[in-house]
Amino acid sequence: MAVVMFMRWTGVTPEQYDTVRDTVGWEETAPAGSQVHVAWFDDEALNVTDVWDSEDAFQTFFAERLAPAVEKAGISGRPESEFLPLHRRFVPPGVVGGA
Repeated sequence: MAVVMFMRWTGVTPEQYDTVRDTVGWEETAPAGSQVHVAWFDDEALNVTDVWDSEDAFQTFFAERLAPAVEKAGISGRPESEFLPLHRRFVPPGVVGGA
């Protein structure tokens, strides 16, 4: 069953996020089980909403690809995260790629 993941990681900067994104290369080689990724920043934290095929798919991606890049970027602490069952996903026609 697909899940929605909400993550909030206090102290992460846009520059650190970009470093991790470039190191992992998830836009060039999508993680197995990833469906949608949206990220934004407020005054305190990185916020992420993802849709994954399963929580296990995310945990595998985190362990194998994301965690080493997070460490390399100097990100400390642990994020607050929550996984909930996906009820519905809609992507309007013509919406593709990263922004």
